[in-house]
Amino acid sequence: MLTSLSHAHNAYAVQSLQSRLEGVTDDIADGIQNSSATGSSSSGTDFGSILSQSVSSVIDSGHDAEAKAAQGLKGGGDMTQIVTAISNAQLALQTTTVIRDRMVQAYQDVMKMTI
Repeated sequence: MLTSLSHAHNAYAVQSLQSRLEGVTDDIADGIQNSSATGSSSSGTDFGSILSQSVSSVIDSGHDAEAKAAQGLKGGGDMTQIVTAISNAQLALQTTTVIRDRMVQAYQDVMKMTI
């Protein structure tokens, strides 16, 4: 039972991540199209704003998970919602960590290039 439960959790987490990433990639594609059409990034969908929105989304999911966990410790709340909120926060944190590591690696690769 535990194995099937962990497989179900992993499948849900992957599907949730894919749906979030589709929204982000759509925003990025729209930003690129708007930037190339107007010649500038005045639409507010530049890299910095997308990164800021993503980080604030991760922080919000962490706060939501903390609130639901505290509610569960007090004896209230639905266990499914608590576990889902914590799983979403964990997945968002792991995704953010991977993106950070890749950005640092890309920066280091650029710094190694000779001019």
